[in-house]
Amino acid sequence: MVAHISTVSFEGIRPVEVDVQVHMSSGLPYFGIVGLPDKAVGESKDRVRSALNSIGLALPPSRIIINLAPADVTKEGSHYDLAIALGLLVSMGVVSGDAVSGYVVMGELALDAGIARASGVLPSAIYASSTGKGIICPKANGYEACWAGDIDILAPNNLLELVNHFKGTQTLKRPEIKNAANDDAKVTYPDLRDIKGQESAKRALEVVASGGHNLLMIGPPGSGKSMLASRLPGIIPGLDSREMLDVSMIASITGQLGDGNIRRIRPFRDPHHNCSMAAMVGGGKRALPGEVTLAHNGVLFLDELPEFPRQVLDSLRQPLETGTIMIARAEAHITYPANFQLVAAMNPCRCGYLGDSSRACNKAPRCAVDYQSKISGPMFDRIDVHIDVPPVTPLDLNKAPSFEGTSEVASRVERAREIQRERYKNHGIRTNSDADGDLLYKVAMPDDAGKKMLDTAYEKMGLSMRGYNRVLRVARTIADMEGADFVQKNHIAEALTYRKIALQS
Repeated sequence: MVAHISTVSFEGIRPVEVDVQVHMSSGLPYFGIVGLPDKAVGESKDRVRSALNSIGLALPPSRIIINLAPADVTKEGSHYDLAIALGLLVSMGVVSGDAVSGYVVMGELALDAGIARASGVLPSAIYASSTGKGIICPKANGYEACWAGDIDILAPNNLLELVNHFKGTQTLKRPEIKNAANDDAKVTYPDLRDIKGQESAKRALEVVASGGHNLLMIGPPGSGKSMLASRLPGIIPGLDSREMLDVSMIASITGQLGDGNIRRIRPFRDPHHNCSMAAMVGGGKRALPGEVTLAHNGVLFLDELPEFPRQVLDSLRQPLETGTIMIARAEAHITYPANFQLVAAMNPCRCGYLGDSSRACNKAPRCAVDYQSKISGPMFDRIDVHIDVPPVTPLDLNKAPSFEGTSEVASRVERAREIQRERYKNHGIRTNSDADGDLLYKVAMPDDAGKKMLDTAYEKMGLSMRGYNRVLRVARTIADMEGADFVQKNHIAEALTYRKIALQS
């Protein structure tokens, strides 16, 4: 007799069903696991044996083979423990095979038969729902599984509770979604009103928020670049239901959905400039998601941009264009979502005071060329909006607070985003930054005067075709902010000012 228990492996954030097959036969006592398991899966037999002993059961003196099918899918992690244990219980006649056949099972067993938290329960529950099955998961993940909808959920605290449930001596109640306010909803963002001066930078921030564009800020130390970046999430509209689910599934895969509540705010990731390649784009032995995936549907802020390794920065080219990142390893090719909004900040040179004769180093302006050349031309070209952030003066600090804060700007951004949602509702995109090809030229091609200005700029500024298209996207966003049906010359003119930053010479 072969017992079959369903569990999952993961390709990126997509669950792949794995059939745990337990076969007992006569022969010398043996307990082995086959099917490309990693070290954590291979150690499952010790955790399972100890857990069964803890509830008063011992493995029979038989030859026991655990096959994880399909064999060509790499199995990683400890969430196979519970499925293996249930398969053994079915083979031993403790639990009915029919009772567990309608569930996807996942959970790590402790040596005392407790069931520890597992990663990836939310996407697994969604997969189970799509196949008409229920899910058995750790009690700590029960609330998380509820977001998959109206499915059968068993969330035991330990293996004995699960056995008693199937034997009818105990009933496990279905977890319920927490009624308490989500912690994410309590997040308050710094207010734009706190920033003194920098009116042109604030305008650029509103433009990039309205159209989902990438932003590069160049200015001396203390000019407010980081302050501006930290206020961007507060003016970007909240996640829609589809985006919430995507962000929450990524958090679940990486074990960051500990409170059981889905994510309701856009991610804001700000890795340090010593970030490695694997940490940025994902990788390592298990090809885990990196910062670009953790920032999916949110903001990735890179401060001190030239200080990041050149190889790490160039690895961002693919996700900036496609919204995905592929991690290629000898054993697997995994694609993760990575549709993020890049916000970067940098000093004009290493000392940071280029153009200030009293504080600039004696290598200026050559130091600016060396410093900025750490960022490749193609990387610069993929950033829609480039702005100069000048130093703040005492006069700026003495000005009265601005009448416009985060809430006022956010309401205007929401109106611009609503125009774009309506425009692209049948095209599978949400913002102007995603428009491309014929669709972009259809919605963003300016009037004759604007086109003439853009064509002239293409020649004089040496724009690439990518840069040309990015100017069109930004101009379309500026037109949306004004409620204009068509892109005009003044919109092109403003969009061109955001392409002015070039390597210092």
